[in-house]
Parts: sequence; C-alpha cells; structure tokens
Amino acid sequence: MSRQKVSNRVNSSGQGEASATTGYMPDMAVRLSGALLALAISTVHVADQGGITAMASPAWIGWSYRFVEVGGVLTALMLLIPWQTLLSRSARLSRSPWLNWSAGLGWAAGVLLGLGPFVAYITSRSVGLPGDPGDVGNWGYWVGTVSLFVEAALIVLSLTVLLAIWQSSRSARTRLQPAPLAEHAADPASR
Repeated sequence: MSRQKVSNRVNSSGQGEASATTGYMPDMAVRLSGALLALAISTVHVADQGGITAMASPAWIGWSYRFVEVGGVLTALMLLIPWQTLLSRSARLSRSPWLNWSAGLGWAAGVLLGLGPFVAYITSRSVGLPGDPGDVGNWGYWVGTVSLFVEAALIVLSLTVLLAIWQSSRSARTRLQPAPLAEHAADPASR
C-alpha cells in the first residue's frame, strides 16, 4: 500500500527544522477509493429508500437511512481532506497529539459506516427488525447484496489503513525512545 510521510519541522521559535515527527497518511488513491465506497453506501441507501425525498417505514428505519446517507457523505469528506497535513501546518507543534489521532479519524468513521448497515441488513434478513418483519428470509434482494459487498469492502479497507497507521505510530514511538542504558557495560566494577 502506498503511503506518504507527513513531517512537521518546527523549532521553539516557530521557524527552522529542529525536530520532526512523521506519521502515516495513505496515498490519495487509497483515500479516494475509501471516499467512493462511502459515497456508494450513501447512494445504495438512497436507492433502497426510494429517493432523496422518500422515507422508509417505520420512521426509525427511515431516519437510520438518513443517518447512513449523511454519514457516507461526511465520511467521504473526512477521507478526502488531508486533515493530518492541515493540522500539522496549523498546530506548529513538533509533537502534537492531534497528528496521530486525526490520521485515523476518517477511517474509523469508515469502519462504523460500513459495519452499521451491514449488521442491520443481516439482522433484518435473519431475525427481523422491530416494526419490519417482512424482510426475514429475503436474501435475494439485489440492492441489499450490492450494499453488503460495498460495506464489506469499506470495512476491510478502513481496518487495513487503521492497522497501518497504528503500526506506523508504534514504530515511530520506538524510534523516538532513548536507547536503554548499559549500566553494567560502562561500570568497570561489574567486570
């Protein structure tokens, strides 16, 4: 998976290159893929609901669809806008905790966006949802099947990127930690 290193090089006076922190930010193609998957989830739910102005019945399911539709658009924006770069430029701090936290925010939203409807679809087809028992056993609905594939793809992509972010921050922490002191090697009495 291609990645970009994001560096923030600022000294205490706010200029120069005294120290650097690097973080993991996925390549634009990966972020664009995640954003397109999020928008596809929104589109599938608009189509399943019957259009933008229609509301599914019962009302709580209709509002859940709206939540998924708006969440898909917001998740796509979170993935497309390079928040980590923007925060590193505006924070002007060499070790800002926002950098590590902001890197995975859009991808965590992607996991939730994919997981919520996925679980709801499986539940509606297996045991049924309150107020909507008519879908139990209706596994052949093509819009739902497309939705399952798109949601699963977004979950897998998001978890993969979150794992890469976690590994990158973990290796950066180990590089920044001082080496253990070799007390016995430096002490002539221990020889």
